[in-house]
Amino acid sequence: MLSFGPDIPFVHELGFVLIKAENGESELQYTPRPEHLNSFGVTHGGASMTLLDVTMAVAARSVDFEQGIVTIEMKTSFMQAANGPLVGKGVMLHRTGTMAFTEGRIYDAQGRLCVHATGTFKYMKRKPKVDGDVNGELRSLATD
Repeated sequence: MLSFGPDIPFVHELGFVLIKAENGESELQYTPRPEHLNSFGVTHGGASMTLLDVTMAVAARSVDFEQGIVTIEMKTSFMQAANGPLVGKGVMLHRTGTMAFTEGRIYDAQGRLCVHATGTFKYMKRKPKVDGDVNGELRSLATD
């Protein structure tokens, strides 16, 4: 199984599985648990948006895993209910020195497009690791 890099507890809790992360493309699998559903019994929109956020961020990071990345903007369109096992596919459309422009899609087990998003991400350098750093790879991002 591929690694997302530094552990992200929320992503781990949702159970996302990284299938592909290379050359500006990504693919993740996600099987929503009952606590991830809305009152209609389908995947909650927030869970779908998180899948897309991570999918697009991984696509952007796939060209430079050394840098951190933060979401600047995301636009999501829900086209139909997302049921059962889901696949998120992301692609980096354009990159500058500090920004990545991406697109993500969620498909259900029948291959139907359920949710679409575009996102803008900013590459961030991590602060240098210092002796005694208990967070290891989770060191803070430099925001200046």
